[in-house]
Amino acid sequence: MPLRVTFVAAARSSSLLAERFEDDRQLDQAGWDEVQRAAGDLLPLAAADLRYCSPTPRSRATGDALGYAPLVQLALRDCDMGRWRGLTLGEAMAREPEAVDAWLADPRATPHGGESLLGFISRVGGWLDTRPADDGGRIVAVAEPSVIRAALVYALKAPPTTYWNIDVRPLSTTTVTGRGGRWNLRLDGIAPQPSRT
Repeated sequence: MPLRVTFVAAARSSSLLAERFEDDRQLDQAGWDEVQRAAGDLLPLAAADLRYCSPTPRSRATGDALGYAPLVQLALRDCDMGRWRGLTLGEAMAREPEAVDAWLADPRATPHGGESLLGFISRVGGWLDTRPADDGGRIVAVAEPSVIRAALVYALKAPPTTYWNIDVRPLSTTTVTGRGGRWNLRLDGIAPQPSRT
């Protein structure tokens, strides 16, 4: 039986323009309000056999607010951004424009002294590949959008630079099915009803 891993993107704790590398801030009131509005659609995922989350405060708070009681998974932490931790992309660019350009262009680059994009994708993919199939087929994981982007690049065996072309919105869901090394992206939606004529 294939595994079904549904990622839920953590609610935001700031505007998208103020997103910071390895942001450890708690959910703000706007984030809590977003969780409450989305809860009706996301609560059924609490029935998953296994429930996990990233170690960030907003991922844990999102999972708890949705009734998941998730287990923290260190492998689902955000990319280690070294000395850029806590900065916005704009702030890092203002301080070290050539280093940011190198980081954006080369998935193996670590000009910030932290983890490479390729290393980050591999770490998240390793977590995905080691999910225990014997413990149940349905898994939910609340994670930072960056972690979900890394998981998708890994699952689809896409080039690492594809990471920059994936947009994961707060409280969106993304599902992959399969098992270790063989994953498929599953897009769920409402099927159109046949017209009655």
